Amino acid sequence: MDEGKMDENEWRYHGEGNKSLVVAHAQRCVVLRFLKFPPNRKKTSEEIFQHLQNIVDFGKNVMKEFLGENYVHCGEVVQLPLDFVKQLCLKIQCERPESRCDKDLDTLSGCALCLPNLARLQTYQFAERRPILCVEIKPKCGFIPFSSDVTHDMKHRVCRYCMHQHLKVATGKWKQISKYCPLDLYSGNKQRMYFALKSLLQEAQNNLKIFKNGELIYGCKDARSPMADWSELAHHLKPFFFPSNGLASGPHCTRAVIRELVQMLDLLDIEGLYPLYRRVERYLEEFPEERKTLQIDGPYDEAFYQRLLDLSTEDDGTVAFALTKVQQYRVAMTAKDCSIMIALSPCLQDASSDQRPVVPSSRSRFAFSVSVLDLDLKPYESIPHQYKLDGKIVNYYLKTVHAKDATVMSTRFKESEDCTLVLHKV
Repeated sequence: MDEGKMDENEWRYHGEGNKSLVVAHAQRCVVLRFLKFPPNRKKTSEEIFQHLQNIVDFGKNVMKEFLGENYVHCGEVVQLPLDFVKQLCLKIQCERPESRCDKDLDTLSGCALCLPNLARLQTYQFAERRPILCVEIKPKCGFIPFSSDVTHDMKHRVCRYCMHQHLKVATGKWKQISKYCPLDLYSGNKQRMYFALKSLLQEAQNNLKIFKNGELIYGCKDARSPMADWSELAHHLKPFFFPSNGLASGPHCTRAVIRELVQMLDLLDIEGLYPLYRRVERYLEEFPEERKTLQIDGPYDEAFYQRLLDLSTEDDGTVAFALTKVQQYRVAMTAKDCSIMIALSPCLQDASSDQRPVVPSSRSRFAFSVSVLDLDLKPYESIPHQYKLDGKIVNYYLKTVHAKDATVMSTRFKESEDCTLVLHKV
C-alpha cells in the first residue's frame, strides 16, 4: 500500500463494532481498521499507535500460538495522510448505523491497521473474478461453567448466551429472542449443529453475517434493522449451491478448538476470578509502579504467552497466582467474543493446478479459507463490568423467566429448556 497516494473513493464502508471501524478497498483484498472513541475522549497519536501495535503483537505472539498460524491474520500498523482519513470519515458517515454513531472514528492520529479482507479467499492479493461467498459467525461461549465458585445452580444448566438473550430483549437491544444456542453449534452433533445454523438464519442479531463478493448481503446491525428478505437471500445463494444438493455428507470434525481454549483458560468463572482481580488491584494500589512490570498493558510477547500456560488451580495466596488467572481470563473473554469467517468460491472439477484447500459437494467443489478475527485482548479494566453483568443476567433470568415458567409449566417441560438437555427436531 502506498500511503502517500490515498484516494478515499477507492474505499467503502465495511462494518464496525464497539471499538473500531473497518473500510475495504474496492479492488485489492485489504481493509483498514480504525479505532473509535467517544467525542470527549482524546488520546495522543503515540498512545493510539501503541494500542494498535499491542493488537498486532497479541495476535502474533498469543492467539496464533493457540489457534494456529493459518487462521490468525495480525496485519500491520500503517500511518495514513490526515487529509485522506478526514475525507474518508465524511464519505462513510451516512452508511454507519445510527446506534454506532455515539463514537467517532479517529481522524487525528492517522494510524490504522492494514489487514487482509477476510471476506475474500486468503490466497490472492487482488480480488478474484470468480464469485465468493463468505459466512461470518460469532459463536460465543460454547460450554457450561463447571467451577465450584459458581453460586447459582442455573448457571450449571442454562448457558450464559441463552440467559443473556432475555435481558437484551427486555432492554431493547434486540426485538426477539434467538433460538440459537452456542452449545448446539459446538456439540459435534449434526442435528444440533443444523438447528443452531438454522436459528442464526432466522434471528441473526450480531452473530451471523453473509457476504457476497465482499458485500454484506445478510446481517442485522441493530434492533431497528429491517427483517430479513428470504427471497433475496435465496437469490444470492442459489448460484453457489444449486443444483449441487448441498455439501457432501461424510466424516466431520467434532473437535472445537475455540471452546477448548476457553475452557482451559476460564477454569474459575467470573465469580471465582473476581476476588483474584481484587487481589491484584489492592497490590497495584499499593505499588502502582508495578503495573508495567506485571504486563497489564503489554508488551504481549513470548514471556506473556508462556505465563498463560500455567494451568495450576491451587491458590497459594500470591499476587503472581492471581495475576496469571486474571490474564488467562482476559484471553478467554477474547476467545468467547471472536468471529470465524469462512470464504467459499466455486472451482472447476478438473482444476488440478489449484493447490488451495477444497471442500467437495455432490456436483461441484469449493475452494475455501477459514479465518478467526476480533481477537483484541479484552481490557483488564473490564473485569468489574463482566462481574456485575454476570450477576445481572442471572438474576434477571431467575426473577422474570425461570420464576414465571415455574408457575405455569410442568417439570418435564421446564427441563426441556435447559441447554444441556435440548434435542431439536429437524
